[in-house]
Amino acid sequence: MKGAVLYGPYDVRFEERADPAIVEPTDAIIRLSASCICGSDLWPYRGANPVKKPSPMGHEYCGIVEEVGRDVRTVKKGQFVIGSFFASDNSCPHCRHGYQTSCMQKTPVVGAQAPWLRVPLADGTLVATRDVPPASLIPNLLAVSDVLGTGWFAADAANVTKGSTVAVVGDGAVGLLAILSAKCMGAERIIAMSRHEARQRLAREYGATDVVTERGEEGAARIKELTKGVGADSVLECVGTQESMWQAIHATRPGGYVSYVGVPHGVQLDGAKLFYTHVHLHGGPAPVRRYLPDLIELVLDGTIEPGKVFDLTLPLDQVAEGYKAMDERRAIKTLLTT
Repeated sequence: MKGAVLYGPYDVRFEERADPAIVEPTDAIIRLSASCICGSDLWPYRGANPVKKPSPMGHEYCGIVEEVGRDVRTVKKGQFVIGSFFASDNSCPHCRHGYQTSCMQKTPVVGAQAPWLRVPLADGTLVATRDVPPASLIPNLLAVSDVLGTGWFAADAANVTKGSTVAVVGDGAVGLLAILSAKCMGAERIIAMSRHEARQRLAREYGATDVVTERGEEGAARIKELTKGVGADSVLECVGTQESMWQAIHATRPGGYVSYVGVPHGVQLDGAKLFYTHVHLHGGPAPVRRYLPDLIELVLDGTIEPGKVFDLTLPLDQVAEGYKAMDERRAIKTLLTT
């Protein structure tokens, strides 16, 4: 088969790769219905994460089970399934507490920008839908596998509750779906931090009540101004830079909550400064598997449409253009048809 391989900064190639095969008896092989490019893929694409060897790309996926290992019990051939970017057994102590991305057997799932994918620990990682969904629902269900699950964790980790005031730092796909998640959790006021008109429109459609264009200390000051000097109850940091993290912390009221789901790059926290903010911090790799069953149901019953973040659709063999469009902010998120 052919799939996306990253060789180095700005060098994505669509080339021949080995077909995936059952390696462990707990594996499954999936024929992907669609795949996509994640905002976190842009870090190695831009050279922020060194690429030591050609690396298959992609970790968001949904599709039809084609083959399972002899020990797989809960999914079977022909089912439509969705999984997380980390494989987990969903039974270890960390999984039982809802942190499957810290599973004691966790394994990254990589290589999803291709027609086929091997998923380890299939029983713990994959969730099957009742029926094979229509093509029209594929973008929404694909979004559940990472970007919606991550946005949902951002809202959950920041203790978003009914009637609360929420600010979201970052207007990428995760930030936009963090807005949608906060709305679903009952937030009364949602402040989107964005400078991009198309993203602002989608943010408002998903539930944003205010838009702030300032960044850094100016952005935090603007949120304090909007909240009459108090700060937001919950701030969802969806970028992963030093500026965005401190912007989030400084925009939060004392006793409020900051979640951070953007992969950190160059983030350092001054303990003394943090000490006097009285802010709760919680984040990390989103335990998407925890939320999959409920989020799938919200999509299937038509409550939410997270797939609207896909504003560019390309055939898989044009994956390099998909990366370029996202890097240049011409696209929020690229859907790849297989």
